[in-house]
Amino acid sequence: MIDARKPLRVLVPEGSSTSGREAITILGLAGHHVEVCDPSRWCLARYSRFVRKFHHCPGLRADPAGFLRFVERLLASQHFDVLLPTHEQGFLFARAEAQLASRVGLALPDFAAYRMVHGKAGFSRLLDQLGVPQPSTRIVRSGQELREAVRFPSIVKTSVGTASRGIWFVRDARDLNLALNDLESAGDFAGEVLAQDLITGTTEKVQSVFCHGALVGFHAYRQVAAGVGGGEAIKESVSRPGIRGYLERIGAHLGWHGALSVDVIMPLDSDTPLLIDCNPRLVEPVNAYRAGTDLVDLLLRVSCGETPAPLPESRAGVRTHLAMQALLGSASRDGTRRDIVRECGRIAAGRSPYQDSTEELTPVRLDWPSAVPLAMTVMLLLGSPEIATRLARGGFGAHLLDRQSIRTIESDDFC
Repeated sequence: MIDARKPLRVLVPEGSSTSGREAITILGLAGHHVEVCDPSRWCLARYSRFVRKFHHCPGLRADPAGFLRFVERLLASQHFDVLLPTHEQGFLFARAEAQLASRVGLALPDFAAYRMVHGKAGFSRLLDQLGVPQPSTRIVRSGQELREAVRFPSIVKTSVGTASRGIWFVRDARDLNLALNDLESAGDFAGEVLAQDLITGTTEKVQSVFCHGALVGFHAYRQVAAGVGGGEAIKESVSRPGIRGYLERIGAHLGWHGALSVDVIMPLDSDTPLLIDCNPRLVEPVNAYRAGTDLVDLLLRVSCGETPAPLPESRAGVRTHLAMQALLGSASRDGTRRDIVRECGRIAAGRSPYQDSTEELTPVRLDWPSAVPLAMTVMLLLGSPEIATRLARGGFGAHLLDRQSIRTIESDDFC
């Protein structure tokens, strides 16, 4: 067993996501040796003093087998204590866990469990099976079935989708026709599609770490302000013991090992939280870290073979923000250059709503190279505020999966 209390050599297999970038900050502050591989030479992780070495690798989406071989060669050529998947690489690594676990510490459930919650349809069926509340949901496989299943207003979602992709808000027949056109054009009915009643309420997220089915760490936060594409620009930690109970039930049933995050709707007309989506990984862990729950350290310890005691509840009322998301969100809501300058001023001065809030993604005072992507974002938005919406709709990162790469990884002859 590796002693996770000592500085570890950690390989982070992507550096493009906000979740990966935040994990790197926490790892670096703890004194761990961090190396990153990513298909983009200019990913967010390149702008961090905590990254000791960057490895340019094949894209997960375009070449999952090539990406896996690259990681295996890296693990064979030098020593790493932990392989820490922070995004969809976990799907691939769970499939290949037998050949990776002998070389490096890795905390993942078996592939069947990972596969179940990775897809929205599988997660919805699991919630039904366990009696965990969710919005009323219908799962369909054709345009005609969708027409019959939709009740206005609804959210239509493809079973596989990342970074708010594959989601349509359907409030009337016109919205439904637009969604059907997009779904049929993309061939999405080759897989499953969900029609879920649209619930009025606030969005929250919960994060957890499990050790062989036992929950050992839990954190929840609510969205205070939205950024571009619906992501969180400002968050605040909250206490959610009831949702913790739901997560314990899910993790115990699956024998979950590693990180698990879930999106939740808190309805305005009910006290019952509704689970809506699952991410089998940690999502943006800095709010938990600032609230006293270091889920990254806990995940390292589980990866190293420890069975840690459950952490106490994190502090409620801790506020954090992502300046890049806030600026992109301001610009995407028909913001002018003057609006963007004002938002920059509020963030820099810590004025409301950023008062007593800590930066998550680009902590310039702790990690000065992170100023580069933040400054580039400001310059792009001042040059053309309209670019925010295009950025939200564009660039599907090579570090993410799509339907074809998922089929490749699932195939019998893979690995």
